[in-house]
Amino acid sequence: MMFYLHRLTEHFKGFNVFYYVTFRAVLAAITAFAISLLFGNYIIRKLVSLKFGQPIRTASEVRHLAELHGGKQGTPTMGGVLIIGSVVVASLVWARPDNPFVWLVLFCLVYLGVLGFVDDYVKVIKKKSDGISGRLKLLFQILLAGMVTGFFLLNPLIEVQARSLYMPFFKAPVIVNMGVFTFFFFALVIVGASNAVNLTDGLDGLAIGCTITVAFAYALLAYAAGNFRIAQYLQVPFYPFSGELAVVCAALVGAGLGFLWFNCHPAKVFMGDTGSLAIGGTIGVVAICCKQELLLAVVGGVFVIEAVSVILQVLSFKLTGKRLFAMSPIHHHFELSGWKENTVIVRFWILSIVFALLGLATLKLR
Repeated sequence: MMFYLHRLTEHFKGFNVFYYVTFRAVLAAITAFAISLLFGNYIIRKLVSLKFGQPIRTASEVRHLAELHGGKQGTPTMGGVLIIGSVVVASLVWARPDNPFVWLVLFCLVYLGVLGFVDDYVKVIKKKSDGISGRLKLLFQILLAGMVTGFFLLNPLIEVQARSLYMPFFKAPVIVNMGVFTFFFFALVIVGASNAVNLTDGLDGLAIGCTITVAFAYALLAYAAGNFRIAQYLQVPFYPFSGELAVVCAALVGAGLGFLWFNCHPAKVFMGDTGSLAIGGTIGVVAICCKQELLLAVVGGVFVIEAVSVILQVLSFKLTGKRLFAMSPIHHHFELSGWKENTVIVRFWILSIVFALLGLATLKLR
């Protein structure tokens, strides 16, 4: 909405700043942060009154983990509604309303947020750590990937570029035409990112801290992809609609900082699947929109490590009957190895910053 204030420039020269993505991105971050702080305590009280407490794995399921996290039993979950609400409001206020990528990303955020909310609600009702079945979640995630694929391939203005996969580690642009495999690749990115963030969300502030880093990096990448001169200089794919996603990513940064205010150790609220599934899938869609899908594996390195640790643990146990880690995801392995929760969290944040910097550094390899 505020974007259109730039039309008043002929009357008041200062209003031209509302045209610039950078200005609106900063204000989107501030707006989302302010909304999170203002409504955080209200949301927490509401979740407590509704008795939406987080079920913790019992001692019979994982004895050592129950000993470490037993005190968190009953901490309100579904706090992801605060993140989603803050991002949506800030984006609607500061992003261009005529940009289709903005609406696509916000739709995915809300869609996956609803899916996660249902999953959290089932956990609360059953008072168990298991929500809806993994197959059902996967089905709805793949359905979303199909809708995203249709959005791109049915639009003649972006259809050709959508099928193109850009390799991020070469100086000269290397482009692979995915053809009929476009849907499968988009599904891999969206489902993989969504579930990776979900797996990372196991300690106070861990997932949201890493989210802030990744969202900030993709705010820069989206801005570069949407600016012809910068894209040409860095030799990255130019996607006209992508630049406006810097506003949405900045809103996610601000909302993340605001949520971290309440989610830092000891957490007053958990984001739950409501937040983690939505955040991961949304970041995956942003990566698709600015044609930096493969770079997500670097920028979101912590999320990748968490997901891979689970895959390796399952494969090792099925093939050899032995576990590679004391427990997966890997943040629990370090907990059970003697690291304090805060130590694990801060060190993973540091790794997330390093991975984001490495991802941004690849731009100069071109």
